Amino acid sequence: MRVLLMSLSIAAAAGSAYAQTPLIRGFGAVAPVQDAHERPDPNRDYKVVFDVSKGAADAGKPAPGLDRVARFVNMLGAGSVPADKRRIVAVLHGPATEAVMTDAAYGRRHGGAKNPNGPLIAAFEQAGVDVRVCGQALSGQKIARDEVLPAVQVDLAALMTVTHLQFAGYALVVS
Repeated sequence: MRVLLMSLSIAAAAGSAYAQTPLIRGFGAVAPVQDAHERPDPNRDYKVVFDVSKGAADAGKPAPGLDRVARFVNMLGAGSVPADKRRIVAVLHGPATEAVMTDAAYGRRHGGAKNPNGPLIAAFEQAGVDVRVCGQALSGQKIARDEVLPAVQVDLAALMTVTHLQFAGYALVVS
């Protein structure tokens, strides 16, 4: 019994030394880095817009730019940055546009597959991350508005959204 308890304690300690996903479960794993500089500051306001344009190479996996957003949000969570200090926006366009499609619409384009981005976008909504999509990209890729997940805001253009957010003081991260 003592050996079992010791093994469980070691396993728990080792697990905490590996990747964590405190706010966006299952996505954007963050590995703790001991004595790292430039850690999240719980007193700072984080106003960040992610320009997400790359689609997934595999239709069964989420867009890599969205996973990067999840990693950033998880870093803030692991760093005890409160929700009222996190203003994160993901703006999708280009090949990443399909990530915002409903399962039915995505399946019609990808042999019946479910949209692997759907659970991630739902987790973003729960964590207060604002997900936007370029209306011009929707039009160009012939994605109807009713094929867009309800948690996603349709904007006129990614160019306009990113510009307005930068004017409002958001830092731009290009994925």
